[in-house]
Amino acid sequence: MSLDVARAELALAVVYLNKAEARDKICRAIQYGSKFLSAGQPGTAQNVDKSTSLARKVFRLFKFINDLHGLISPPAPGTPLPLILLGKSKNALLSTFLFLDQIVWLGRTGIYKNKERTELIGRISLFCWLGSSVCTMLVETGEIGRLSVSIKKLEKELTNTDKHKNEQYQSKVQKSNQRSLALVKTILDIGVSVGLLQLAPKKITPRVTGALGFVTSLISCYQLLPSPPKTKTC
Repeated sequence: MSLDVARAELALAVVYLNKAEARDKICRAIQYGSKFLSAGQPGTAQNVDKSTSLARKVFRLFKFINDLHGLISPPAPGTPLPLILLGKSKNALLSTFLFLDQIVWLGRTGIYKNKERTELIGRISLFCWLGSSVCTMLVETGEIGRLSVSIKKLEKELTNTDKHKNEQYQSKVQKSNQRSLALVKTILDIGVSVGLLQLAPKKITPRVTGALGFVTSLISCYQLLPSPPKTKTC
C-alpha cells in the first residue's frame, strides 16, 4: 500500500515538473531568494540572481501569445463591463511585458547589441507588468465582491439545510478562497515591480523586493500543484 502511495506521489511530481510554468516559478523562487540573500550587494547570491533571471526568460519565449489570445477571446457571460475592460487591459499590458521581455533577453545574451536601448525596453516592460498587476488586483477585488454577494444569496436559500454539504456552495467558497489568494499574490507582486523599478528605494529595498518575490513565487508554485487522486474506499 505504501508503495502505491509513493508511486502516486511521484506521478504527481512528474506531472508538476513537466509543466514549463512550474519550472519557471521554481526558478523564480531561487532568483528572488538569492536577491533577498544578496541585498543588492555583489557576490555569489547576486550572480545566482542574475543568471537565474536570464535563464527564466527562455521559459517565457512566445508566452505573450497566451495573453494575446485572452485579449481577443470573448468575456465570460454576465461579467460587468468595468471588469471586462480591466481584464482586457491586463491581457494587453501583460502581453506587451512578455513580448518586450524577449527583446531584453536578446540584449542580455549579446544578440541585440544596443545596451542602452535594452535597459530602456526592460524598464518599459516592468511598467507594463506593474500596470497589469494593478488591473489584476482590481479584477480580483471585483470578482471576490461578486462571489461574496452570490454566496450570501445562496446561504439564505440553504437556511434549513447544511450548506457545507451543498456542492454549489462549496464550489463558490473554493473559488472565493482561490481568488483571495490570487489577490494577496498580486498585491505583493505590485511591491516586487515597484522594487525592481526603484520607485520607492528607501522603503522597498533589494532585500524587501527579494522577500516579496520569494513569497509570491511560493504562492505560484502552490497554485500550480495538481489535484491529488481520490483515494479508493474499501
